[in-house]
Amino acid sequence: MKRYGAPSVKKAFAILSAISSSKEGLGVSEIARGLNMAKSTVHGMTLALEEVGAVIRDPQTKKYRLGFTLFEVGRQAYSQIDLTTSARPVMEELMEKTQTSVFLGILNWDHVTVLDIVESRQDLKITAPIGTTISLFAGAVGKVFLASMEAEQTKKIVESKGLPRFTENSIVDSELYYQELRRVRDKGYAVDDEEYILGVRAVASPILGLGQLRSAIWVVGFKASLVEKKMKTLIKETQKAAVAISRRIQEQLLAKQKAP
Repeated sequence: MKRYGAPSVKKAFAILSAISSSKEGLGVSEIARGLNMAKSTVHGMTLALEEVGAVIRDPQTKKYRLGFTLFEVGRQAYSQIDLTTSARPVMEELMEKTQTSVFLGILNWDHVTVLDIVESRQDLKITAPIGTTISLFAGAVGKVFLASMEAEQTKKIVESKGLPRFTENSIVDSELYYQELRRVRDKGYAVDDEEYILGVRAVASPILGLGQLRSAIWVVGFKASLVEKKMKTLIKETQKAAVAISRRIQEQLLAKQKAP
């Protein structure tokens, strides 16, 4: 059976992908140049995408940004898998084992959104409201998400935004940061040693099984109580928790496929 290529669909997705990678938006000429497409083709497709709300055109700059229709479609896709329900029991168990606050979050364009948190039972703890957004360069979780991307995409983000210095321990040299991301890819976890907040350490690990929806789990605590031996435990248990959540997601997907 011959496979249908649907070139227009592929081009439309290429345009959407290009626009999504630019915080300031892109004009027709920029899109055409970046994708090696004819301006007339890009112009026609962006008009069609704008008509269905997939992109929005700024009347002053003439640049396109992603529209809210995509957000709604993504939200519906996400709702098919209840990530927080799958993750919650594992997060609670991880908190009990480590006595640190446990966070669950997703990559949301150019930042990280906190979906759920299980607070430490300690009197002095680190917490944040559900829905809080943090920088894509925020310590361990930021490394996990950036390490999950293609190297060229990561480089483009770093070059366009620059590496912020949150503390004196922040990695602001791009080559050293890329080396750190390679270690994260190899090991399957990331560590933050006072790089985002002074006096705070964290460990993060990616959750698999959700396709393009990138999610992660991370634990956060005060450095005074997180000595090297405790950090080794955090790394081990956080990775185990990420695997457990990924397995629960796969089971949920299989159950939905088998349902009549």
